[in-house]
Amino acid sequence: MIRHINKTLTFFTPDFSEHSETVFFDTGISAGFPSPAEDFKEERLSLDNILVKNKLATFYARVSGQSMIDAGLDDNDLLVIDRSLEPAHNRIAVCFLDGEFTVKRLRVEKDGVWLQPENPNYEPIQITEENDFVIWGIVTNVIKKV
Repeated sequence: MIRHINKTLTFFTPDFSEHSETVFFDTGISAGFPSPAEDFKEERLSLDNILVKNKLATFYARVSGQSMIDAGLDDNDLLVIDRSLEPAHNRIAVCFLDGEFTVKRLRVEKDGVWLQPENPNYEPIQITEENDFVIWGIVTNVIKKV
């Protein structure tokens, strides 16, 4: 992955080299009683091939902050962002707003566009003509550490 640092988000580009695969066991992992180990079939898997639909328009970015925790986006989670997808009401988007990147849910209403946080401790942001505003990409997946 190639890393690009911004003040509020750290962006990464996917690595599609042939060495980006890892071992994958093509069977369900039991969350109840263990299953016999001989049932596992080993294959090679690239998460980039599963999570990325448009290679040239996809980036990763790390979440910084708590404004989207009720949408399941926690501090330090890794977002998969597709810049080729159309912005639409209720989608989660990475936006460039007045010189900084932010991730919020898009709320499109008759009275305008709002960036809706998913945490009651944060206020929605109404986008006006005075804002320097670009919808940079749409979040398609989130990768979490456990």
